[in-house]
Amino acid sequence: MKYRQLGRSGLRVSELTLGTMGFAGSGKFRDVGEIDLDGARRQIDMALDAGVNLIDTADVYSDGASEEVVGEAVKGRRDQLLIATKARFEMGPGPNDAGLSRHHLIEACEASLRRLQTDHIDLYQVHEWDGQTPLEETLGALEHLVQAGKVRYVGCSNFAGWQVMKALGIAERDRLPAFVSQQVYMSLQERSAEYEIVPSALDQGLGLLIWSPLAGGLLSGKYRRGQAPPDGARLAGEWSEPPVYDEDKLYDTIETLVAVAEDRGVSPAQVAIGWLLTRPGVSTVITAARTETQLADNLGAASLELTDDELSRLEAVSRPPLIYPFWHQYASANDRLSAADLSLIAPYL
Repeated sequence: MKYRQLGRSGLRVSELTLGTMGFAGSGKFRDVGEIDLDGARRQIDMALDAGVNLIDTADVYSDGASEEVVGEAVKGRRDQLLIATKARFEMGPGPNDAGLSRHHLIEACEASLRRLQTDHIDLYQVHEWDGQTPLEETLGALEHLVQAGKVRYVGCSNFAGWQVMKALGIAERDRLPAFVSQQVYMSLQERSAEYEIVPSALDQGLGLLIWSPLAGGLLSGKYRRGQAPPDGARLAGEWSEPPVYDEDKLYDTIETLVAVAEDRGVSPAQVAIGWLLTRPGVSTVITAARTETQLADNLGAASLELTDDELSRLEAVSRPPLIYPFWHQYASANDRLSAADLSLIAPYL
């Protein structure tokens, strides 16, 4: 396992992070997994043995039950792990039980600390944009939590590029905590994050934590063109997170992914995760699994080194089209592009 800086912060995180959405899975999270306390302990054992030093959870996962399981499972070894959690989504019936207000964020953090049975959260992330709460209020609440010693670092998740830039500008102007990271969706299935999110992260020094690297299982190798999906699985057109807009491109990508995996004698999952570890700005890839066998396979991606030829094949089949203004910059400004610009445009040059 290698370790990378989390953006421009001094914190070093493992290339792979253990995701816990399936811990104590209930309600809509039951589809992700139903991992009980003993199963969670075993997964954490496996992650630690592999060199993983970061666990990611959120208060909304199974209405706090995931955090409770994490808190129990890390007893006696909390000092060996970094814990990241998130807040923003609805946690009760009241009008102030969601969002990024000072009221909700401080209450949510206190509740997460109790469930996690810890005195601090290493990385506290605002889980989603809140367009109705001033960023000054959100960042001020995070400043309160940092100064109280309850939060070490702050990050965001699922923000657009302009939203990140606005938050960073306010943080600098008002001397409030600046985000060190953003947790986003990106995979071979859907690379829209490369338009604005990845360039803004590179330009501003945010580390990227990648969620759902297998596109909710679409890149596991179980879904193939012209074949019925596994029993109980959704059809490609039925996926909403992530959505599938172009089934032909999806299956072209899967075919290339499977071919690369077969040539190397590894699983498609390892190739999909390994590809992400080569992408600009990525600090860590969050891997979650229903079973210990799946987790062991995913963890194997940390030792997979893809060749230039393999990366070129995966790039060619999954490359996002250049939308405006990027096709214009490619045609008219390619003599003066920054590293952030080139993270998207370079493959076209």
